[in-house]
Amino acid sequence: MAGQSGSQLSLFTPDEVEFVAEDELVEIVPNLRMDSLNFICGDYGPFYPQIAIQVPLWLALALKKRGKCTIRPPQWMSIENLTQVLEGERESHAFQTLPFHYVEISRLLFDRARDDIPDVYMVRSLVEDIRDVRFHKVETNLENFTASAVTWKNMAAMEVNIIRAFSGRALQAFYRHENEQAVPDLDRTQDRQPQNLNDRPRVCRSFCCIPIFPLHHWIDKIVFISCLLDYCPTIVFLWRAYCLFVVPLQRNLRPR
Repeated sequence: MAGQSGSQLSLFTPDEVEFVAEDELVEIVPNLRMDSLNFICGDYGPFYPQIAIQVPLWLALALKKRGKCTIRPPQWMSIENLTQVLEGERESHAFQTLPFHYVEISRLLFDRARDDIPDVYMVRSLVEDIRDVRFHKVETNLENFTASAVTWKNMAAMEVNIIRAFSGRALQAFYRHENEQAVPDLDRTQDRQPQNLNDRPRVCRSFCCIPIFPLHHWIDKIVFISCLLDYCPTIVFLWRAYCLFVVPLQRNLRPR
């Protein structure tokens, strides 16, 4: 399934969105008797002839394909309801309330169970008109997109999928732009500040090439080693050898 790729949000394909929509429940009327079906997602049944029961859309389409049931269209797919929704979409800038997967559900039913939908051509025309009006609203909202006013309610899955990549990148750009104005870039600020030469490690230009660090670097190392003196005799030996040989050598090699 499509996910995130790098810093950009990738889109789900229409088939992937449709696959998710197939988990929505619809009502079927079986024409045979059948025991319960046990799936990972749940148990459905038992099935009795002419007694309606709710099942996932994918199961309803599978039984419909085998001629074992008829599918009852959802109530929102009635001509009266779709006509009212279409009028509301045209008269208002807001999105009317529809199922989150109305595009995918209607498409699957039109393709695989059109004989179960009364006035299927009229219903298809209304759904397509609603979809076109809502997609036009999406385009209009994208033209007026601002990071401080993102109030898109009642959007469907396919509509969200269209704007998801753009809106995600746009919000990230707004966020970076506001942060750059409010908080200076610390990396660039530190690069511009002159560094104290005493805080930088110096290397003697000699054959030994032993680094000579400022005093606070040696204090940190002495404190760290002193914590280990009581536990490891080898470290005691190395520390004494260091004090006897390396420290005097560094003093002699220190540039004057």
